[in-house]
Amino acid sequence: MDEIKKFFAAKYPDRKMKIVNSPLRVCPLGAHIDHQHGLVTGFALQASIHMAYCDNKDGYVCIQSLDFPDEEYFHIDEVPKMIPGFWGNYVRGAVASLSKDFKLRIGLDSLISGKIPIGGLSSSAAVTTSYLMALCDVNGIRLTNEELIKYSHWVETDFIGLKNGILDQSANLLSKDGCLMFMDCRSGHYELIEKSKNMPEYEIVVVYSGLSKALIGTDYNNRVNECKVAAWILKEAACERVGTLEEARLRDIKPESYEKYKNLLPGRFKKRAEHFYSENERVLRGVQAWKDGDIEAFGRLIFESGESSVHNYECGCPELISIFGILKDCPGVYGARFSGAGYRGCCIGIVNPAYKDEIKKRIDSAYPILHPEYKDKYSVYFCKTGNSAEILEQEDSL
Repeated sequence: MDEIKKFFAAKYPDRKMKIVNSPLRVCPLGAHIDHQHGLVTGFALQASIHMAYCDNKDGYVCIQSLDFPDEEYFHIDEVPKMIPGFWGNYVRGAVASLSKDFKLRIGLDSLISGKIPIGGLSSSAAVTTSYLMALCDVNGIRLTNEELIKYSHWVETDFIGLKNGILDQSANLLSKDGCLMFMDCRSGHYELIEKSKNMPEYEIVVVYSGLSKALIGTDYNNRVNECKVAAWILKEAACERVGTLEEARLRDIKPESYEKYKNLLPGRFKKRAEHFYSENERVLRGVQAWKDGDIEAFGRLIFESGESSVHNYECGCPELISIFGILKDCPGVYGARFSGAGYRGCCIGIVNPAYKDEIKKRIDSAYPILHPEYKDKYSVYFCKTGNSAEILEQEDSL
């Protein structure tokens, strides 16, 4: 945070600065099912996106990233179109999202940065939250966290074109340190479950593969559509109202109907449905393990989620599968799985902090041999859980 404050002060001297601290997130259980209105869990991390900003009374949005080249610059009344792969899409989408319901008059002068390799930790939700909160602040718009989640989700789905659910935004905006965020993505109801007094200390390991790729260029949307097809077939078999494919969600089919008709699902559609129903059940079991303070049982379920992601959801790439295999054999790793969509980015795990050196040593000794093309790109981080996104006044950020 000190770096971004220094750069901001140099670029905008004598301007009152505020900072959005917007955390990255991990999902221990509930992988790949939020888009089917499933049950999910999440933690915010202490690793965050930081955005320093002040108002631009002429209505211009000027964003400079300390991590990417170029500068984003446009007027709030003339939002440019989405450009595939461009980091500025999210501020464009944030302005477009709020402009549907509000007349924005004041823009932003800002700098944004997030140093940790962020593929798979939902940096897109974190940066979108930053833009939305800052734009609301300078324009005097008051929104609840639940409303911010809806606007942020619109950016991902309607502006960017990704068919995701609300997990990322919810973990970013609703989390509390020391709690497991548990959400029903159909109703939007959530709980913050305090860790048990019996729970041993833990940290989050983040192993960045060195491989980055925008989700819109992967099979992410294809997997969502395959889940919808599975739901559509099951509804028809159960003689329920089928509706359109776009409306279909696996959550709408009861588990007993799935068990009765699952053999009618062909090939990959059966696998996608099996992942959904087994993952939904793992979330419920994981929540109970968390309440009991049984971190080992919680971790085993995370490993099971990882296995299902590989074999049923079929979203792994060789690099992430290698990291997952290394973490499975590491002492001190309670559980691990891919983070995010699993097509690039990171594996995450919940670990015993006493084993951090051993875990890093195991990864450093194996991964560069398995994937030498990434030997200078991969990295290993250890993070603690944190709180949801917030705006810090200049004096609060000192």
